[in-house]
Amino acid sequence: MEAVAKLNNCPTSPRKMRLLADLIRGKRVEDAFNILVFNAKKENSLRLEKLLRSAIANWEQKNEGSRVEDSELFIKTIFVDGGAMVKRIRPAPQGRAHRIRKRSNHVTLIVDSKVATKEVSKESIENA
Repeated sequence: MEAVAKLNNCPTSPRKMRLLADLIRGKRVEDAFNILVFNAKKENSLRLEKLLRSAIANWEQKNEGSRVEDSELFIKTIFVDGGAMVKRIRPAPQGRAHRIRKRSNHVTLIVDSKVATKEVSKESIENA
């Protein structure tokens, strides 16, 4: 079974968040944590690490009898969408004005187990 975690209105640009999301897409959960820990100088790595912990907790709630260590969790899907944009005006030379766009993003993370997919495929073969 898969579990979903969402981070809405994160106050950084989607482009910066996608750099880290692309690094951990499709990786095992342990490998993703290592990647995020060693990218700790980026502010978004702490937010993604917290989101990944939330997704794992959601998976534990759905699968009460299973252990995380035995289930081979991996990041099935992660995508970053643009969120609300706050628009401001900055004075510019000669009476003009430049627009400042403070971007935000929405991150959706889906964690799945490789063990559960193998069991489902064996059951479907036996029933057929």
